[in-house]
Amino acid sequence: MDTKRRMLTVILTLCFSMVPFTMAAQDETIVFTPQWTAQAQFAGYYVAEAKGFYREAGVKVRIEHPTPTQPAMARLQQNRCQATTLQLCQALEIVDGGVPLVNILQTSMNNAMVIVSARNEDPLKQKGARVGIWSVGFGQLAICMSIMDHLNYEFVRFAQNVNLFVAGALDATLAMSYNEYYQLVQAGITVTDKNVYRFCDHGYNVQEDGVYMARSYYEKHRDKAMRFAQASKKGWEYVAKHPDEALDIVMKYVDREKIGTNRVMQQLMLKEVLRLQVDRESKKREFRLRPDMVKRASHLMVQNRMLDREVTYQELIAK
Repeated sequence: MDTKRRMLTVILTLCFSMVPFTMAAQDETIVFTPQWTAQAQFAGYYVAEAKGFYREAGVKVRIEHPTPTQPAMARLQQNRCQATTLQLCQALEIVDGGVPLVNILQTSMNNAMVIVSARNEDPLKQKGARVGIWSVGFGQLAICMSIMDHLNYEFVRFAQNVNLFVAGALDATLAMSYNEYYQLVQAGITVTDKNVYRFCDHGYNVQEDGVYMARSYYEKHRDKAMRFAQASKKGWEYVAKHPDEALDIVMKYVDREKIGTNRVMQQLMLKEVLRLQVDRESKKREFRLRPDMVKRASHLMVQNRMLDREVTYQELIAK
């Protein structure tokens, strides 16, 4: 582990051990912070709140989105929220860094990450290419793939959109199949089987979004945590059966947060997010963390020196 990462580990540990609880943590409310701004990626939680599922479960929930100065994980570390969504690879890094987490609900059953190349090039033939990667993380598997396939990509950080790629400043860019992929399509970029590399089809089908809590909080509030998880699951099940109504609810959150998007984009996102929730093998929406995917992700990240040790399934699950 390099010096920069060791410093991050120290900071994370201090955040949990020294920052006092805020008023939100002291009362009975679970403040839930999704890892990104308001969009259909989080439809199930919006529906659970709007339809009263949290209230019916006897748990008070307040959804607060992250800000540029207060990203989701920082809010969790500072006790400004009690639950957040994380991709599995992110959770592994955080646990490896000394911050115990608990996965209380898994929504993603498949990996959504893709590489889209310019000029209809095959991403696997672009050695040394300049590839866009999110500045807030999410690209662990892409880094593993670049090393293992001897591609030696030069990763260029971007904040939240595809402008650098569209402007021609990059040879390729990472994208989520439910988000930036459709931004590229709407921008007029040609996407084909030749210039789109889907990680889930090349041995990297590692689960992404799940709901996580600090283990210290979970152990003190197990019943409340599980009621929150079950109501959130109920929200997602409702979304799957009533996508049009769910989209109406999503757009209310989008408008309230003043997010620059449109209904067509959010409809495409919701359809893809729901597809990714269906396990490829069982063909069911399972809402569970798969031990084999935890092992696969942990092994890949250790192999490529992104973790000091393998983080196990048992370390992540609610006990």
